[in-house]
Amino acid sequence: MRKGVRFMELRFVHVALLAATLLGTGCGREHIEAINLANEGDRAVAVNVEGAIQKYEQAIQMDPTNHRILWKLAKAYEKKEDWDKMASTLSRAAQIAPDFANYWFKRGYALVQQAEAGNPDAYEEAKEPLKKCIEKDPNLAECYHFLAEAYLWTNEEQAALDNYTKAIEHDPTMAYFYPPLGELMITLKFYKEAEQVLKEGTRIVAPGEKNNNHLYAMYLLRFQVAQSRDDKTEMVATMEKAQEVAGDSHPDIAFNLGSTYAVMDPPQKEKAVQLLKSFVKRACRSASASKYKEQCETANSLIQKLGASVN
Repeated sequence: MRKGVRFMELRFVHVALLAATLLGTGCGREHIEAINLANEGDRAVAVNVEGAIQKYEQAIQMDPTNHRILWKLAKAYEKKEDWDKMASTLSRAAQIAPDFANYWFKRGYALVQQAEAGNPDAYEEAKEPLKKCIEKDPNLAECYHFLAEAYLWTNEEQAALDNYTKAIEHDPTMAYFYPPLGELMITLKFYKEAEQVLKEGTRIVAPGEKNNNHLYAMYLLRFQVAQSRDDKTEMVATMEKAQEVAGDSHPDIAFNLGSTYAVMDPPQKEKAVQLLKSFVKRACRSASASKYKEQCETANSLIQKLGASVN
């Protein structure tokens, strides 16, 4: 009998300890209801972002310390491009779980987006969370890249160069890392270094729908490097590569390549005229003609100099 009583006492203590543990870690009824609401938000977020946000916010009210739900809420704000609320939500998440590098990264990213949207002071504010991201996970390449962006727009060019470079060192396959570094190097007249970086980028990054715009930018920057030393052969080669990845979204490539053919010694007249006329047709007689006003004037002038009719 005493043995049975002792067993019951131990079982009661175990259940009591378990209940206390569950309540102490937020695993009570409200915690479970918060998870259920968050799961409803997960099911809605792909088709109804506003509805998902409402569910996540209700969940957070029930369980304010659940940083994983805050992360989901922040990702929903990112879908809406509500950078202010995304940044503030991730600030809360990072305070609760400071070792999660992604929380610091995405807060910094949201602040950079705020700055680009018209609040330049946010560049300065973005630096601290991005530095925290690197502290928590030194291998997260995006943190170096966006920290470089923040440095660039607060006139710290050397720090920007260093961090753009570190981003590529940590993930050389990321296409969008290369153009900003190449452009900054060209601005600073580091032509040799820019060419090395951009050649490496165009060698490593695979063509495809995701990467082609960034590859196009790299080839245009390589063209600028070749132009700085008046290397017309390289200018043509880079423009031809740019044309391969340009697609229909870059009518200016026909102008860039056509005008390069036109000024070669001797000029490649047939190719030049064909491309320049293509540019005039696509860009100079469209709704976006004002955007290309100077190029259109130059294209028409070059066509006439090459002895062809503009029409």
